[in-house]
Amino acid sequence: MSRGLPYNVKQCLEKSRDCALLAIETYNKPAIKFRTGGYVVLMTISWTSLFHSIFYRDKIKPFRRKKGSLRFETKEGDYCYWSLDECLQEYFGIDTQNPIRKNLEFFIPLRNKIEHKSLPQIDPDLFAECQAMLLNYDKILEKEFGLDYCIRESLSFSLQLFPSSENLAASIKSNPDAKKVKAFIEKYRSALTTDILESGQYSFKAFLLQVANHKSADALPIQFVRYDDLTDEEKRNVGRIAALVKYKERPVSGKDLLMPKKVVEIVQRALGNPKITKNGKSKNKFNSDTHIRCWKKFAVRPFNGNINPSNTDTKYCIYDEPSGQYRYTKNWAEFLIDKMKDDDEYKALYY
Repeated sequence: MSRGLPYNVKQCLEKSRDCALLAIETYNKPAIKFRTGGYVVLMTISWTSLFHSIFYRDKIKPFRRKKGSLRFETKEGDYCYWSLDECLQEYFGIDTQNPIRKNLEFFIPLRNKIEHKSLPQIDPDLFAECQAMLLNYDKILEKEFGLDYCIRESLSFSLQLFPSSENLAASIKSNPDAKKVKAFIEKYRSALTTDILESGQYSFKAFLLQVANHKSADALPIQFVRYDDLTDEEKRNVGRIAALVKYKERPVSGKDLLMPKKVVEIVQRALGNPKITKNGKSKNKFNSDTHIRCWKKFAVRPFNGNINPSNTDTKYCIYDEPSGQYRYTKNWAEFLIDKMKDDDEYKALYY
């Protein structure tokens, strides 16, 4: 699988995948009480090693430098590698509100709080962030190295029995260490923006709905279905079911859609806020003109004046009939970020 990769990239990547699988195995063993602690420690190692493999591939040495010097810091003859928080700074740059980054930043101090304690009381409360941490890992693995390196095909659904919320609350209240960790969790979550808190990349939430046995013997008993991949009718059905298990939300027009100006801001910021000089003036490299060229090139919406303005690529763009405006999805912003990292893709817009 890892043929063709440099040795140091291959070694870090194999270590990363092994640690992730060990983390899942640890979490899914019902007899283990140090479930979340073991999972978080191993997944932290896994993520760190994944970032190191990416940096090695990109000819970036993930070593700390001595203060005020270009020399690398060493300890007992070995280089001092970047920790996970240092890797996040290098990988995400100024994109401090990325939900994947926020998810990992949640676990860095949490790991320090729970790795020397056994607190099974808090496991259910952390499940959503733990699940997102794993799904994000496989997503970045696919993005950086391709589908063949993903671990999703190695996994199956685990059988779990969680205590009732009443028993859980009583258990936490009687444990001083659990109360402190619970207070940290609530404080961290309360500081997040609504967009981050509701993002599936920060915290993955789902509900299981029992259905009659499927007619086909080949059908999987449980399947993950991405909400974004559902048809409009399927989304409406899911919404009606979800209303049975959560508070009903007020309808909001255009929720999760972005105006062109916001897309430009997100992409420019994610690229590191690069500048170009045109006619002697400095301007943002990714600007409104660049965005227009992008939607034209990738044909995500019709040109102005088209007799069928709603003929858009709905994965990336939605036409709002009352306002006569086009609004864009977060998938579109992520797509542009990936494309615009390639200088050849950027130059092709202007030549």
